[in-house]
Amino acid sequence: MRRREETIHLYHTNDIHSHFDSWPKISRYLQTQRGLNDSAEEACFIFDIGDHVDRSHPFTEGTSGKGNVALLNRAGYDAVTIGNNEGITMSKKALNSLYEGADFDVILCNLTETDGSLPQWLNPYVIYETASGIRVGVIGATAMYTAFYAKLGWLIEEPRQELKKVAEQIRHKTDMIICLSHLGVNEDRLLAEECKQIDVILGAHTHHLFPEGEMVNDTLLAATGKFGEYVGHVEIHVDCDMKIVDKSAEVIRVAELESREEDVQEVNELIHTGNETLEENVFYTASPLKQQLFVDSPISSFFGRALVEYTGADCAMFNAGIFLGSLDKGWVTKRMVHALLPHPINPCTVTLDGAELLEVYRLSKNESWPETEIKGLGFRGTFMGKMIFERLFRTDAGELYAGNRKVIAGKTYTLATLDMFTFGYFFPSLKTAEKEYHMPELIRDVFIWYGMKRDNRIDPDTRNARYKRE
Repeated sequence: MRRREETIHLYHTNDIHSHFDSWPKISRYLQTQRGLNDSAEEACFIFDIGDHVDRSHPFTEGTSGKGNVALLNRAGYDAVTIGNNEGITMSKKALNSLYEGADFDVILCNLTETDGSLPQWLNPYVIYETASGIRVGVIGATAMYTAFYAKLGWLIEEPRQELKKVAEQIRHKTDMIICLSHLGVNEDRLLAEECKQIDVILGAHTHHLFPEGEMVNDTLLAATGKFGEYVGHVEIHVDCDMKIVDKSAEVIRVAELESREEDVQEVNELIHTGNETLEENVFYTASPLKQQLFVDSPISSFFGRALVEYTGADCAMFNAGIFLGSLDKGWVTKRMVHALLPHPINPCTVTLDGAELLEVYRLSKNESWPETEIKGLGFRGTFMGKMIFERLFRTDAGELYAGNRKVIAGKTYTLATLDMFTFGYFFPSLKTAEKEYHMPELIRDVFIWYGMKRDNRIDPDTRNARYKRE
């Protein structure tokens, strides 16, 4: 009996970033679509393309991302790849255990142990087979943050080259190849040009949206923007000889999906669960730590001292906009610090020539910066705020000092700052300068470490065991 033509459905999400407000609707939609496709005897696969986890949300932080995995399980995902939020905002130990309870595959071909061996939780590819025998090969890769992954004890390879190798390796074993790409739109377009074996690229990372997909040669690119605003749907039509005859993409606007009364309760329960887990005293502050966006404040002074002492740098620089609130006198909990500093941002020590440090200081005085809105770079606030300095100051004579040393061209100085300032957007020289990222500690870990260090109620051995300086 001759095979009939067949339709394969791909549903995909990307860059949810723990924005759970719409998650109940997304989950319900995916489960409903799978049921409809099953009833029509049409194959269905559900994928997430990374950055589902974002430690800025208390549920994700409180469950170390395992709560996100449970949500993906419940929605019926078949496979995911990781984004940089899973890959470099979590310790190696946390990432190694993140997917222990997953009912889906983790597909990723460009991340290994430093000796080149594969972690147990990932597969470089998976080949699924539909009920009628169509072989669907799925490959995946994530963006190459070399220095960050190396600091955490991982080896990250150039993704396009690795994807092309895997696609070539499996092309004779499959009838189609789907790529889960957390690389960004430009990389996806290059990949489509360079690798003819890939039929569909489901994209992420740059938060791009393709309402009807984009064709590059014979490869269909699809992507759903960010924060769960859309769910993607790709239809692939296969003829009697298992050849693709048509493929198309669309996005479904989640705001237009059915809402139910219990959705709000479900989202609130996630927040409550996270906050409850984080409700643990970490240190006591004898005086209030108030926030100010456009001037120095008690909380910025506290953090400035913390950053210098933790890193051992000559001086420190950061923006007041990182503080999303104040702390009252009394016990400080993990929940309070997480709400104060939700950003997945690491401290970084940069080594600079005196001339470079003078230039950084000059640029930091840009009068428009304090009211500049910042998006991305790990920042989860709104405005830049005043640039704050610790042990970096000008004398009345106009000379710049880093600690007790005058800043002079030809001499070397160390500056503690936030990793987001080392990507070149605000300070070009910091992108190429010698630097050390302090990982896996986030800036809130440094804040807690310093608070515990100053609090004589905390036993030093306990403090060092919990927030060890690497």
